[in-house]
Amino acid sequence: MSDLSQQKSTFRSWLVIAFLVLLVLAKGLFAFSIVGDRAMPDWSYGTIEDVPASSPYADYPLPPHPQHIRGSRGQ
Repeated sequence: MSDLSQQKSTFRSWLVIAFLVLLVLAKGLFAFSIVGDRAMPDWSYGTIEDVPASSPYADYPLPPHPQHIRGSRGQ
């Protein structure tokens, strides 16, 4: 392989790498500009209680038998 041929091959390799990097950056910029919205949301849920004991749906009745039981009635 001659020196000129080697230089062409190296240059083409760098062109392909640069093209792929630019493609990824362009796709990211496109997605950020289309999908990314830094504005304040126009909805408000107010204060959401995140303590399980404060929710009326958090208290469950106890099962009639322990989890690990012997027999049909937990003897």
